[in-house]
Amino acid sequence: MLPVLVSFGGLKIYSYGVFVAIGFLAALWVAGREVSRAGFDREKFYDMGFWAVIAAIIGARLFHVLVYWPFYRETPSEILKLWNGGLVFYGGFLAAVAVSLYFLRRHRIPFLPVADASALGIPLGLSFGRIGCTAAGCCYGKLTALPWAVVFSDPASLAPLHVPLHPTQIYESLGGLAIFGTLYATRDRFRTPGMRFWTLIILYGVVRSFLEIFRDDPRGFLGPFSESQIVSAVLVAYAVASILRARSRASTPAS
Repeated sequence: MLPVLVSFGGLKIYSYGVFVAIGFLAALWVAGREVSRAGFDREKFYDMGFWAVIAAIIGARLFHVLVYWPFYRETPSEILKLWNGGLVFYGGFLAAVAVSLYFLRRHRIPFLPVADASALGIPLGLSFGRIGCTAAGCCYGKLTALPWAVVFSDPASLAPLHVPLHPTQIYESLGGLAIFGTLYATRDRFRTPGMRFWTLIILYGVVRSFLEIFRDDPRGFLGPFSESQIVSAVLVAYAVASILRARSRASTPAS
């Protein structure tokens, strides 16, 4: 693909970083509109978003480094090279949620309505980020003979070269767009605070766990399961329990 988008002499602009940045901006823009639509201060949301983005980058990188610690222990100089790929979605997601929760509590803003608004932007931002993964060659798939296989030929790509691979990055990009479209089309049906946020967690968890089957970059955390599948299972269980609890409270008559 195209790991380096533009090169000016010794200065290189990497496709991965560009598309990740576009993803963050798209997510903040869509979520900001939804926050305003819900009656909350959009500027305050953008203040929170600034810190959430920083936390997401740190958390996503830290998760990646921990998973591949044997490699980074031997080559610590690679830890800060974010332009080569290596941001784990779940690490960024959990870190951003933690920072956002702290920010909102400090400013006495309810978490769940803001999380619901953010749930629209997150899958859209992810879909752009995975285009960056496609360009860089990270998160690559297994060998396949399918007609839509991708072949990486750029020596700077992180994927194996000159062999047909499942385009797992594109699969997830399309999955993110599908989740965004679903949540956007049904956004007025979610009346219980938190319901859209929990639905996002379930949808993405299912999609991510399925797509992990086709990935071939180094993985394996608990037996045949990857770290992302384990995290998906935990978060989906949390989301399902939260939905059931919310529905139970809604059906219980006030005394």
